[in-house]
Amino acid sequence: MRPGPTRRRAVFPVATIRYGVRDKISYATYPLAVSPMPSTPKLIRIASRESRLAMVQSEWTAAELRTLYPEAQVEIIGMTTQGDQILDKPLAQIGGKGLFIKELETALEEGRADIAVHSMKDVPMTLPPGFSAVIVGEREDVHDAFVSNQFDSIDSLPQGATVGTSSLRRESQLRNRRPDLKIEALRGNVNTRLAKLDAGNFDAIILAAAGLKRLGFHDRIRASLSPVHYLPAIAQGALGIEYQTARGDVAAWLAPFANANTTAIINAERAFGRALTASCDVPLGAHATLKNGALSLDGFVAMPDGSRMIRRAMTGTVANAESLGTTLAQALIAEGAGEILASLSRHGVDAS
Repeated sequence: MRPGPTRRRAVFPVATIRYGVRDKISYATYPLAVSPMPSTPKLIRIASRESRLAMVQSEWTAAELRTLYPEAQVEIIGMTTQGDQILDKPLAQIGGKGLFIKELETALEEGRADIAVHSMKDVPMTLPPGFSAVIVGEREDVHDAFVSNQFDSIDSLPQGATVGTSSLRRESQLRNRRPDLKIEALRGNVNTRLAKLDAGNFDAIILAAAGLKRLGFHDRIRASLSPVHYLPAIAQGALGIEYQTARGDVAAWLAPFANANTTAIINAERAFGRALTASCDVPLGAHATLKNGALSLDGFVAMPDGSRMIRRAMTGTVANAESLGTTLAQALIAEGAGEILASLSRHGVDAS
């Protein structure tokens, strides 16, 4: 009889970058299951965006695959996506999250790559037919991060301060609590956004804590935004590896990366988003947590200006994770979220 799965700590290399120069490498650890290995692949090709954060995540995945399959050759194929190229407009105006992964999926379809590594918050709520994804290990820090060179928190910002973000979710929550703030668009990779802050274009900016930590920018985080007031993006902090569903061999290669608890948490959040036809075009967020076998899900939908916000939480189990997400979304719709989505659609905000 084969031994059952054991667990080990996976080391996640995180490049620290200062204005485009790598100074050092720091490390974060994530537990991955170690299961009996399938037949050893000879070559594994990873499609990745060319942003530094995407490459760090792909480099970590490549290192793990080399550890799991030491005889395999593992390659990273860097690609520039349409979402990386168009930086002068909010994502909501140019096609949404799918712009970050379309070129990678095309590489999978055409046989130029075997897998693609994504930040799951950038993945549309429904994958295209023929594609599947494995949720990797444990989730990184789920919170949004307050970043400023002058102020310690959102509450310490003076009246009329300028905050940078292009996320409608962040904007709606900021405007709901601090309607006096001036919210301005902020696009680009993490280094570009930090450089704009350092140039004095903003009093503060809001970024995902996970990305900052994976890049070694821990010291730039002045405060973490509590989910009590600021719910994160769906699947924020989680990594996923996408592949073609028909590739059973690839599914077997990726099996050791899966984490049942993390998968349940992300499935609940994504089911909530699907039921509300969520993308970056709709101001909504969700945060699932698992404690003592109970899966809790907190979610909201809002108008972009924060003038109306509907929020509710529910509890279920890992076994009914997707049902929990759908049920919570239906509850919000019954309380008026449907009216918000309809209003956004009438005013030209795509709610699909």
